[in-house]
Amino acid sequence: MTTAEFKSQPLMAHLIELRSRLLWSVGVFVVATAACYFFAQDIYGFLTEPLARINAMIPRRMIYTSLTEAFVTYLKVALFAGGFLTVPFMLIQIWLFMAPGLYPHERRSVWPFFVAAPILFVLGAVLAFWGVIPIAWKFFLSFETPQPGNGLPIILEARVAEYLSLTMSMIFAFGLAFQMPIVLGLLGKLGVVRGDQLARYRKWAAVIILLVSAVLTPSTDMFSQGALAIPLYCLYEMSIWLVKWLQKPADKGESEESYVGS
Repeated sequence: MTTAEFKSQPLMAHLIELRSRLLWSVGVFVVATAACYFFAQDIYGFLTEPLARINAMIPRRMIYTSLTEAFVTYLKVALFAGGFLTVPFMLIQIWLFMAPGLYPHERRSVWPFFVAAPILFVLGAVLAFWGVIPIAWKFFLSFETPQPGNGLPIILEARVAEYLSLTMSMIFAFGLAFQMPIVLGLLGKLGVVRGDQLARYRKWAAVIILLVSAVLTPSTDMFSQGALAIPLYCLYEMSIWLVKWLQKPADKGESEESYVGS
Protein backbone atom coordinates (compact mmCIF):
# COMPACT_ATOMS: atom_id res chain seq x y z
CA MET A 1 0.00 0.00 0.00
CA THR A 2 1.40 3.40 -1.01
CA THR A 3 1.37 6.50 1.20
CA ALA A 4 -1.28 8.16 -0.98
CA GLU A 5 -3.55 5.09 -0.86
CA PHE A 6 -3.13 4.88 2.92
CA LYS A 7 -4.01 8.54 3.45
CA SER A 8 -7.02 8.28 1.12
CA GLN A 9 -8.60 5.51 3.19
CA PRO A 10 -11.57 6.55 5.35
CA LEU A 11 -11.19 6.92 9.10
CA MET A 12 -13.18 3.74 9.75
CA ALA A 13 -10.67 1.66 7.76
CA HIS A 14 -7.81 3.00 9.91
CA LEU A 15 -9.74 2.25 13.09
CA ILE A 16 -10.46 -1.31 11.92
CA GLU A 17 -6.79 -1.89 11.16
CA LEU A 18 -5.80 -0.40 14.54
CA ARG A 19 -8.27 -2.68 16.31
CA SER A 20 -6.89 -5.69 14.44
CA ARG A 21 -3.31 -4.90 15.46
CA LEU A 22 -4.36 -4.27 19.06
CA LEU A 23 -6.16 -7.63 19.16
CA TRP A 24 -3.07 -9.35 17.77
CA SER A 25 -0.93 -7.69 20.44
CA VAL A 26 -3.33 -8.69 23.21
CA GLY A 27 -3.46 -12.26 21.86
CA VAL A 28 0.34 -12.54 21.80
CA PHE A 29 0.49 -11.09 25.33
CA VAL A 30 -2.03 -13.67 26.61
CA VAL A 31 -0.17 -16.55 24.95
CA ALA A 32 3.21 -15.31 26.23
CA THR A 33 1.82 -14.89 29.75
CA ALA A 34 0.28 -18.38 29.71
CA ALA A 35 3.58 -19.87 28.51
CA CYS A 36 5.55 -17.95 31.15
CA TYR A 37 3.24 -19.18 33.90
CA PHE A 38 4.57 -22.71 33.38
CA PHE A 39 8.06 -21.32 34.06
CA ALA A 40 6.96 -19.00 36.88
CA GLN A 41 9.02 -20.86 39.47
CA ASP A 42 12.17 -20.60 37.35
CA ILE A 43 11.54 -16.87 36.79
CA TYR A 44 10.90 -16.49 40.52
CA GLY A 45 14.25 -18.14 41.25
CA PHE A 46 15.97 -15.81 38.81
CA LEU A 47 14.41 -12.68 40.36
CA THR A 48 15.29 -13.73 43.91
CA GLU A 49 18.92 -14.55 43.05
CA PRO A 50 20.30 -11.10 44.08
CA LEU A 51 18.90 -11.58 47.59
CA ALA A 52 20.06 -15.20 47.85
CA ARG A 53 23.66 -14.30 46.92
CA ILE A 54 24.08 -11.78 49.78
CA ASN A 55 25.51 -13.25 52.98
CA ALA A 56 25.00 -16.88 52.06
CA MET A 57 25.87 -17.92 55.64
CA ILE A 58 22.33 -16.93 56.67
CA PRO A 59 19.68 -19.16 55.09
CA ARG A 60 17.09 -17.14 53.18
CA ARG A 61 13.45 -17.87 52.66
CA MET A 62 10.35 -16.10 51.38
CA ILE A 63 7.04 -16.16 53.24
CA TYR A 64 3.44 -15.46 52.30
CA THR A 65 0.74 -14.52 54.77
CA SER A 66 -2.47 -15.24 52.86
CA LEU A 67 -3.74 -18.33 51.06
CA THR A 68 -3.87 -16.69 47.62
CA GLU A 69 -0.63 -14.67 47.87
CA ALA A 70 1.66 -17.29 46.35
CA PHE A 71 -0.69 -17.97 43.41
CA VAL A 72 -1.22 -14.25 42.72
CA THR A 73 2.54 -13.69 42.93
CA TYR A 74 3.28 -16.38 40.34
CA LEU A 75 0.56 -14.84 38.16
CA LYS A 76 2.21 -11.40 38.47
CA VAL A 77 5.56 -12.94 37.56
CA ALA A 78 4.00 -14.50 34.45
CA LEU A 79 2.39 -11.17 33.50
CA PHE A 80 5.72 -9.41 34.00
CA ALA A 81 7.60 -11.89 31.81
CA GLY A 82 4.82 -11.98 29.23
CA GLY A 83 4.79 -8.21 28.95
CA PHE A 84 8.57 -8.16 28.63
CA LEU A 85 8.44 -10.64 25.75
CA THR A 86 5.50 -8.92 24.03
CA VAL A 87 7.07 -5.44 23.81
CA PRO A 88 9.04 -6.15 20.56
CA PHE A 89 5.91 -7.56 18.88
CA MET A 90 3.88 -4.51 19.94
CA LEU A 91 6.52 -2.17 18.52
CA ILE A 92 6.43 -4.08 15.24
CA GLN A 93 2.63 -3.73 15.10
CA ILE A 94 2.87 0.01 15.78
CA TRP A 95 5.45 0.35 13.02
CA LEU A 96 3.34 -1.65 10.53
CA PHE A 97 0.37 0.61 11.31
CA MET A 98 2.33 3.85 10.99
CA ALA A 99 4.71 3.04 8.11
CA PRO A 100 2.18 3.15 5.22
CA GLY A 101 1.20 6.69 6.19
CA LEU A 102 4.78 8.00 6.15
CA TYR A 103 6.82 9.26 3.26
CA PRO A 104 10.05 7.34 2.49
CA HIS A 105 12.28 9.97 4.13
CA GLU A 106 10.03 9.93 7.23
CA ARG A 107 10.31 6.15 7.46
CA ARG A 108 14.10 6.36 7.31
CA SER A 109 14.00 8.90 10.15
CA VAL A 110 11.57 7.07 12.43
CA TRP A 111 12.43 3.37 12.20
CA PRO A 112 15.74 3.66 14.14
CA PHE A 113 13.74 4.85 17.16
CA PHE A 114 11.65 1.66 17.09
CA VAL A 115 14.83 -0.42 16.98
CA ALA A 116 16.55 1.51 19.76
CA ALA A 117 13.57 1.57 22.16
CA PRO A 118 13.65 -2.13 23.21
CA ILE A 119 17.46 -2.12 23.29
CA LEU A 120 17.53 0.82 25.71
CA PHE A 121 14.74 -0.76 27.77
CA VAL A 122 16.76 -3.95 28.16
CA LEU A 123 19.89 -1.96 29.07
CA GLY A 124 17.94 -0.15 31.79
CA ALA A 125 16.55 -3.45 33.10
CA VAL A 126 20.04 -4.99 33.13
CA LEU A 127 21.44 -2.02 35.06
CA ALA A 128 18.61 -2.30 37.60
CA PHE A 129 18.88 -6.06 38.12
CA TRP A 130 22.64 -6.58 38.10
CA GLY A 131 23.77 -3.11 39.16
CA VAL A 132 21.43 -1.24 41.50
CA ILE A 133 19.34 -4.01 43.09
CA PRO A 134 22.28 -5.99 44.59
CA ILE A 135 23.69 -2.77 46.08
CA ALA A 136 20.31 -1.74 47.50
CA TRP A 137 19.58 -5.18 48.96
CA LYS A 138 23.05 -5.32 50.55
CA PHE A 139 22.41 -1.94 52.17
CA PHE A 140 19.08 -3.04 53.65
CA LEU A 141 20.47 -6.37 54.86
CA SER A 142 23.25 -4.54 56.70
CA PHE A 143 20.67 -3.80 59.43
CA GLU A 144 20.33 -7.50 60.27
CA THR A 145 21.68 -8.55 63.67
CA PRO A 146 21.73 -12.37 63.77
CA GLN A 147 23.53 -12.48 67.14
CA PRO A 148 22.80 -9.28 69.05
CA GLY A 149 24.38 -8.59 72.42
CA ASN A 150 20.98 -7.91 73.94
CA GLY A 151 17.47 -8.73 72.80
CA LEU A 152 16.27 -10.94 69.99
CA PRO A 153 18.00 -11.33 66.60
CA ILE A 154 16.76 -9.33 63.62
CA ILE A 155 16.54 -11.48 60.48
CA LEU A 156 14.85 -10.60 57.21
CA GLU A 157 11.93 -12.82 56.23
CA ALA A 158 10.56 -10.97 53.22
CA ARG A 159 7.03 -11.46 51.90
CA VAL A 160 7.25 -12.90 48.42
CA ALA A 161 4.65 -10.51 46.99
CA GLU A 162 6.36 -7.38 48.36
CA TYR A 163 9.82 -8.46 47.24
CA LEU A 164 8.83 -9.37 43.69
CA SER A 165 6.63 -6.28 43.28
CA LEU A 166 9.54 -4.04 44.32
CA THR A 167 12.00 -5.87 42.06
CA MET A 168 9.75 -5.87 39.00
CA SER A 169 8.77 -2.23 39.56
CA MET A 170 12.44 -1.21 39.65
CA ILE A 171 13.21 -3.15 36.47
CA PHE A 172 10.33 -1.50 34.60
CA ALA A 173 11.14 1.94 36.04
CA PHE A 174 14.77 1.75 34.93
CA GLY A 175 13.74 0.48 31.51
CA LEU A 176 11.32 3.37 31.07
CA ALA A 177 13.89 5.90 32.34
CA PHE A 178 16.27 4.73 29.60
CA GLN A 179 13.70 5.79 26.99
CA MET A 180 14.77 9.43 27.48
CA PRO A 181 16.85 9.61 24.26
CA ILE A 182 13.92 8.16 22.30
CA VAL A 183 11.46 10.73 23.68
CA LEU A 184 13.80 13.70 23.30
CA GLY A 185 14.90 12.52 19.85
CA LEU A 186 11.31 12.31 18.61
CA LEU A 187 10.50 15.72 20.14
CA GLY A 188 13.55 17.13 18.39
CA LYS A 189 12.49 15.54 15.10
CA LEU A 190 9.06 17.17 15.46
CA GLY A 191 10.66 20.53 16.22
CA VAL A 192 9.30 20.72 19.77
CA VAL A 193 12.79 20.98 21.32
CA ARG A 194 16.15 22.00 19.93
CA GLY A 195 19.64 20.82 20.78
CA ASP A 196 20.79 24.25 21.95
CA GLN A 197 17.78 24.42 24.29
CA LEU A 198 18.66 21.07 25.86
CA ALA A 199 22.28 22.19 26.23
CA ARG A 200 21.22 25.41 28.02
CA TYR A 201 19.16 23.46 30.56
CA ARG A 202 21.89 21.00 31.52
CA LYS A 203 21.94 22.16 35.14
CA TRP A 204 18.18 21.77 35.53
CA ALA A 205 18.34 18.37 33.83
CA ALA A 206 21.04 17.26 36.27
CA VAL A 207 18.86 18.28 39.24
CA ILE A 208 15.82 16.47 37.82
CA ILE A 209 17.90 13.35 37.10
CA LEU A 210 19.15 13.32 40.71
CA LEU A 211 15.59 13.61 42.00
CA VAL A 212 14.38 10.81 39.70
CA SER A 213 17.29 8.61 40.80
CA ALA A 214 16.44 9.22 44.45
CA VAL A 215 12.81 8.19 43.82
CA LEU A 216 13.52 5.12 41.70
CA THR A 217 16.26 3.65 43.89
CA PRO A 218 14.94 2.26 47.20
CA SER A 219 18.30 2.69 48.92
CA THR A 220 19.36 5.92 50.61
CA ASP A 221 23.08 5.50 49.90
CA MET A 222 24.64 7.73 47.27
CA PHE A 223 26.31 4.86 45.42
CA SER A 224 23.11 3.18 44.23
CA GLN A 225 21.56 6.54 43.34
CA GLY A 226 24.67 7.44 41.34
CA ALA A 227 24.45 4.08 39.55
CA LEU A 228 21.28 5.39 37.92
CA ALA A 229 22.01 9.13 37.83
CA ILE A 230 25.32 8.86 35.95
CA PRO A 231 23.96 6.71 33.05
CA LEU A 232 20.85 8.92 32.83
CA TYR A 233 22.95 12.06 32.55
CA CYS A 234 25.11 10.38 29.89
CA LEU A 235 21.88 9.55 28.03
CA TYR A 236 20.83 13.20 28.32
CA GLU A 237 24.12 14.30 26.76
CA MET A 238 23.58 11.69 24.05
CA SER A 239 20.09 13.12 23.50
CA ILE A 240 21.55 16.60 22.96
CA TRP A 241 23.88 15.23 20.29
CA LEU A 242 21.04 13.20 18.74
CA VAL A 243 18.66 16.17 18.54
CA LYS A 244 21.34 18.38 16.98
CA TRP A 245 22.15 15.67 14.45
CA LEU A 246 18.48 15.17 13.54
CA GLN A 247 17.99 18.90 13.06
CA LYS A 248 20.88 19.31 10.62
CA PRO A 249 18.90 18.15 7.54
CA ALA A 250 15.98 20.39 8.51
CA ASP A 251 18.25 23.40 9.05
CA LYS A 252 19.91 22.74 5.73
CA GLY A 253 16.55 22.58 3.97
CA GLU A 254 15.44 25.85 5.58
CA SER A 255 18.62 27.63 4.47
CA GLU A 256 18.17 26.35 0.89
CA GLU A 257 14.55 27.53 0.82
CA SER A 258 15.53 30.99 2.09
CA TYR A 259 18.27 31.21 -0.56
CA VAL A 260 15.84 30.29 -3.35
CA GLY A 261 13.28 32.72 -2.06
CA SER A 262 15.78 35.56 -2.05
